[in-house]
Amino acid sequence: MGGNDNCLPLFETRPTKGRILFQLYAATIFVGISFICVYRVRWFPERGSWTERWTWVGLFVAELWFTLYWLLTVVVRWNPVRRFTFKDRLSCRYDDKALPGVDIFVCTADPMIEPPTMVINTVLSMMAYDYPPEKLSVYLSDDGGSELIFYAMLEAAHFSKEWLPFCWKFKVEPRSPEAYFRMAATNPPSHDSFMTKDWLMIKKLYEDMKIRIETTTKFGRVPDNLRQQHKGFREWDLVSSRQDHQTILQILIDGRDPEAVDVQGQALPTLVYLAREKRPQYHHNFKAGAMNALIRVSSRISDGPVILNVDCDMYSNNSESIRDALCFFLDQEKGHEIAYIQYPQNFVNITQNEIYGDSLRVLMEVEHPGFDGNGGPCYIGTGCFHRRETLCGKKYSKEFKAEWRSENNRNSEESSSALEESCKSLASCAFEQSTEWGKEMGLKYGCAVEDIITGLSIQCRGWKSVYFIPERKAFLGVAPTTLMQNLIQHKRWSEGQFQIFLSKYCPLVYGHKRIPLKLQLSYVPYNLWAPNSLAMLYYVVVPSLCLLKGKALFPQISSPWVLPFPCVVLANRAYSLWEFLSCGGTLQGWWNEQRIWMFKRTTSHLFGLLSTVLELLGLSKATFNVTEKVVDEDVSQRYEQEVMEFGTKSPMFNIIATLAMLNLLSCIGAIKRVIVDNKALDLLALQMLLNGLLVCLNLPVYKGLFFRKDSGSMPPSVTLFSIIFALLASTIAMY
Repeated sequence: MGGNDNCLPLFETRPTKGRILFQLYAATIFVGISFICVYRVRWFPERGSWTERWTWVGLFVAELWFTLYWLLTVVVRWNPVRRFTFKDRLSCRYDDKALPGVDIFVCTADPMIEPPTMVINTVLSMMAYDYPPEKLSVYLSDDGGSELIFYAMLEAAHFSKEWLPFCWKFKVEPRSPEAYFRMAATNPPSHDSFMTKDWLMIKKLYEDMKIRIETTTKFGRVPDNLRQQHKGFREWDLVSSRQDHQTILQILIDGRDPEAVDVQGQALPTLVYLAREKRPQYHHNFKAGAMNALIRVSSRISDGPVILNVDCDMYSNNSESIRDALCFFLDQEKGHEIAYIQYPQNFVNITQNEIYGDSLRVLMEVEHPGFDGNGGPCYIGTGCFHRRETLCGKKYSKEFKAEWRSENNRNSEESSSALEESCKSLASCAFEQSTEWGKEMGLKYGCAVEDIITGLSIQCRGWKSVYFIPERKAFLGVAPTTLMQNLIQHKRWSEGQFQIFLSKYCPLVYGHKRIPLKLQLSYVPYNLWAPNSLAMLYYVVVPSLCLLKGKALFPQISSPWVLPFPCVVLANRAYSLWEFLSCGGTLQGWWNEQRIWMFKRTTSHLFGLLSTVLELLGLSKATFNVTEKVVDEDVSQRYEQEVMEFGTKSPMFNIIATLAMLNLLSCIGAIKRVIVDNKALDLLALQMLLNGLLVCLNLPVYKGLFFRKDSGSMPPSVTLFSIIFALLASTIAMY
């Protein structure tokens, strides 16, 4: 290659399309909001009762809050960019020997919630990357310390000797066996007789392995005859419980061993199982603690300068993702500035119309590119390639130049057994005492969303980050399949985000003079999910209650002041719909997303706010809830049919059902009032439209309350609770 070719960039950045349209939309909304503010001030009910005045003030405050929040979202979306890589240039510039080692971290916590078969499918997909296997090391952190997971990993290690050469030979995608065979259904490829033969053999081997693992999982323990097959099972003879055990570290495939090869004689990636030590007297710091243990242990075994971390349900869907990431790290002009490359979260089990709005498509395809344009995306905890040094606390300097060509720091003289023993102390409970781990080194502790503050701190040390959306999705995970799972997940996210805002890591404080102001502001809308619930709750409840008494909170339909309200709402929702459709969604999917966001803001985010306040007062402690990946067959069937799942007693369902009933009663009362008094329609038209919209959004709730008879309907106690409280609130409002 010529000298000029070697200087060509390995990636480029382009502004996204539609920015002028967005700027026109933002200007239109801002003008409309200005008129609404003028109306609220000019038409303040000075002669009204005390209740009327404060109701008006409350609504105005809620609208001011929505305005502030909307302005913050405008900052996020103002300058989105897209990244494009040139892997052909990377291949010409770097041969396999010159490529850096890559350590891949997979985290799991509970074999009952995250099935072993799902975990090993993720592990196998990571092992099968289109990358030199001697440069690849895969680590599984099992925070449940389960022998069931360890047994599944042993099975995966054996199966990898057949699966990996099959993937490399036929260039199959995706490289998760379960996903690959599910996509191929029952018909093997017929265009190649050699592939057909191998396909049938591999499929048989996989199904046999899957049956063995699932049988053992149902049994609840590994049979004695299987325990005798590997020395690692002896570790569980010393385990008291999942929260009280020693470090368990087993190198299942030693990449240094010349005999660690597949059936074709090719080298295999290193494969390591780790269950860090846990003792009741030590706080284990959830996923952040597991990640930090992996960073230390891997530095002793393989020490790859690049680290990829994924959740155990997030399998690789693109075998070239590592090479895409290296196009950023190895770029001669800008690569030395980049700390991490964040890929989008995508999900394999999303239904056509996204009944729970789980795809997060606008967040991933619109807002995060905007984050990138403002200075770099946040770290979202999975699907992220890191520079090891930045995770270990290194600050950026202009003189810094990474030496990627160095070989992995592997001690070829030390046996795998000796290496296991020497590494166990690195994952012990006492190792981090009086150190900077969890503070200035590794992932941060003390927050439910440790990934966000970790990424922020890296950016504040001077590093850049990159958001990359490949043509073929890089990772596919499992989205929540019930409403309760979704609400609990968002409760944890909103709680953690608000904790950040109230802590020393608040982007406006911690990021001051360290990162651009526009990047500081880009974090804030997510930090404010929890308090945003109060304004939403006010807007959902108060106008409906006032409707029962005939008190108008909006202009008469005959007044010219009515125009800004529908203009702002219609422009905002029309642009939202355009965004959703342009990201590949459907009209029904967009409508479902509006419903789910209303549910989240009035329940998940509200409970996140309350939990944060209680924790600040010392009345509760932080917890970490793993999102369940296993559901009953009838629940799965309803999810596939896009029927909303209630079925369990929960304070969140009490709120959702009560708000739905309250709006239904208000709608009935308003219709009755209009029938009796024709002038009421002119006075209350906007309130009735708002109320009618809320009723339409709640249609699945009414079905669950009154019409469905399956196990996914609202529990009778929730129905009774919602009716009583809605009637009580309506009676108080009227009298």
